[in-house]
Amino acid sequence: MATSIISASVQGPLLVCEEGLSVWGGVNPSTGEIIDALHPQRGRSLAGHIVMMPTSRGSCTGSGVLLGLAFAGAAPRALIFRESEDILTLGALVAGRLFGHDIAVLRLSATDYDALAREDAAEITPTHLLAGGQSWDLTPAGAAGALELTAADRAFLNGEHGDAAQLAMEIISTMATAQGALRLTDVSRVHIDGCIYASPAFLTFARAMADKGGRVRVPTTMNAISVDHANWRAQGVDPGFGTPAAALADAYVEMGARPSFTCAPYLLPEPPTADENIAWAESNAVIYANSVLGARTVKHADFMDLCIALTGRAAQAGVYLQEHRVPRRIIDVKKPAGADDTFWPMLGWLVGQAAPDRIPLIRGLERSAPSDDDLKALCAAYGTTSASPMLHIAGITPEANLAPAPNADQVSIGAEDFARLWLQFNQGAPQVDLVALGSPHFSAAESAIFAQLMDGTQVSPDVTTIITLGRNALEEISANGVRTRLEAAGVRIIPDLCWCSISEPVFPPHAQVLMTNSGKYAHYAPGLSNRTVRFGSLAQCAETARSGLAPATPPAWIQLSAA
Repeated sequence: MATSIISASVQGPLLVCEEGLSVWGGVNPSTGEIIDALHPQRGRSLAGHIVMMPTSRGSCTGSGVLLGLAFAGAAPRALIFRESEDILTLGALVAGRLFGHDIAVLRLSATDYDALAREDAAEITPTHLLAGGQSWDLTPAGAAGALELTAADRAFLNGEHGDAAQLAMEIISTMATAQGALRLTDVSRVHIDGCIYASPAFLTFARAMADKGGRVRVPTTMNAISVDHANWRAQGVDPGFGTPAAALADAYVEMGARPSFTCAPYLLPEPPTADENIAWAESNAVIYANSVLGARTVKHADFMDLCIALTGRAAQAGVYLQEHRVPRRIIDVKKPAGADDTFWPMLGWLVGQAAPDRIPLIRGLERSAPSDDDLKALCAAYGTTSASPMLHIAGITPEANLAPAPNADQVSIGAEDFARLWLQFNQGAPQVDLVALGSPHFSAAESAIFAQLMDGTQVSPDVTTIITLGRNALEEISANGVRTRLEAAGVRIIPDLCWCSISEPVFPPHAQVLMTNSGKYAHYAPGLSNRTVRFGSLAQCAETARSGLAPATPPAWIQLSAA
């Protein structure tokens, strides 16, 4: 079976990606080269290819990066998926609908996908897929049923709420049809991820919507941006980057979004509650909201987040529906004795690798007591290796008692997996130049813990130590004295931006090896920063900040369990 999601006439060589790919952080936004250090196709280029992958994964920013690739002439000619996919599909839709850059998007059954993957090249027409003497009829998405729209939805489509809202509803309804949704649903709040300046395409889109009179209709927060909005000039950021990055943030504020500038909106006052329909982008936030809070949101792509904010409506599909929240893979884990806080981000990464395309239920941790920050670290790392918008942990997360799907299978994660991942995360030299904390943004509680670890000591003059965090957390630690203690120890505190959007010179140009306690950043940093990485616990990060040396061996709990 072959379904045409976005129609275009293209031909070109096939590039088969063995695993899903996060275009944000995994692909050079100017050239299309795969830079994810852990991806099997690293070094290959998407540009000019018909790209096959099971589905995408990782950051919601991928839609905007794909649009930027189209502007740069480095986009794939088509995308072919085996599973459902929204992030890159939305980027291709915006590229064609708004800017005339056509990228075909198809979805194939597993059998047809495997057959095509054996070929070297393919041609796509509006009605057929052709390769190696084979021909597949293409069925348009949504051909089996019509999307049911309310009178209010049609008012948006008729332009009664302005040009921007009309375009937003056109995009929402087109994607909803492709997703097989039967209707739309109201959402109570939105979190915008498209405010990160990954390429000029992001500003082009936001400015176009603002100029069309776009105005949010539900409470809307904003993700971390690409500069410290108030201080980027003093920090020496090139105006060629700082000016458009700040202008991108300003465009969303102009449309009514709140300048929260955090990648951890669940840390803001009055977070979402169980069963609340929200519309969040930013992968770690989506996973945390669904898994830990029990709220409901699919992983909305950049650009879709604004469309939903302008209308208050989203496709009623995916994990908005109860039947799609059940686990389809059971993962058994045993927490080793003496495990420190590195256990949780490493577990998240490993669970994502074990369940790259489905919701898992993690068993075996019922007697553990993870903190909110442990769960934050787990969800963030999980999002780097899985396309799924949520997970369950037996005895811990609120929906873990949902009965698994009848066809759910079972795997396990063992000591050898943690030992292997520690080696993957620790490729850098022992001498560390930078300690990078706050991916996702540090909470006030994490800041206080690190302050206690640093009390009475100093960061080495050879090591830059930086915490990134949201404005709300900054206000809290400024009021309770934690900020003063951190700065007295030589720790730099930077709001608004995050490690996945940081650039030189705020990222120290001299640094060649960085250390982090974040599984998410340990995964993305080699590609994003072109530096090598060391990974360890928060206590180890404090010791490295003082000494400049990363631990030479894994922690005892990994050594003992691996033995």
